[in-house]
Amino acid sequence: MKNIISQEWLKDNIMKEDLIILDTRAELNNPNYGLNEYKKGHIKGAQFVPMEEITTGELREHGGRHPLPNMNEFIENMKSFGIKDDSTIIIYDDGDLAMAGRLWWILKYSGKHQVYILEGGIKSWVENGMEVTTEIPKVKKSDILTLNLEPSIEVDIDYVKKAIGNKDVAIIDSRAYERYIGEVEPLDKIPGHIPNALNYPWMNLVEDGLKSKEELEEYFKTLKGYKEVIVHCGSGITGTVNLMFMEEVGLKPKFYVGGYSDWVSYEDNEVIKGDK
Repeated sequence: MKNIISQEWLKDNIMKEDLIILDTRAELNNPNYGLNEYKKGHIKGAQFVPMEEITTGELREHGGRHPLPNMNEFIENMKSFGIKDDSTIIIYDDGDLAMAGRLWWILKYSGKHQVYILEGGIKSWVENGMEVTTEIPKVKKSDILTLNLEPSIEVDIDYVKKAIGNKDVAIIDSRAYERYIGEVEPLDKIPGHIPNALNYPWMNLVEDGLKSKEELEEYFKTLKGYKEVIVHCGSGITGTVNLMFMEEVGLKPKFYVGGYSDWVSYEDNEVIKGDK
């Protein structure tokens, strides 16, 4: 797969000079979880990336619960991890790919192309008997990392509004079905979904192990009939799982990062309940 590397590959290449390994474990309701787990044990050479501090910008009235960071500041933060223009970056989380996916997408948005996610995360790494350590690596800050934004892969709320009535555009809601239909809403103030959005829950892609290329082709085959695909989730994290697997089957999705939390921050935006 183009965006995911195997555990065996990392084991065989872990000492490569240009390789950067990033640990992005996190729990949204437990801000200390990721760092605590990292300190207990991590893949050799891995550096911990705090999601809220690094991959989330300043919260405002609009923009969603996890807006993009200031991209110049993001690049400076990435330099502190030793990332250069020619670095190969491997990102891992606990294994559901969502936290790793957030950083993966922002790095892609910043213009980095040699960015991959570790299949199965650290959970599988440990289960496979691979080495972990508590040693914190010493890293020299990079002095060469270029910001080359890829604006074509990101859209804002105005773009989504214009797309709602366009039969050639698929708007994909990555949240769980229960949230999509408005049966439950644990995070945002109004339950439901954006008009005309189609539900492709992100967890369907990871809950029973990674799908094969053939399975992914079948899962996303309906979307091949659209000229454009826009993906969102609640706030720009779990939707990245859909993005990475859509790319595996040749789709070129755009990401509405603010997602549903941004959509419902505007009182006049229509919200649909039920499966329609």
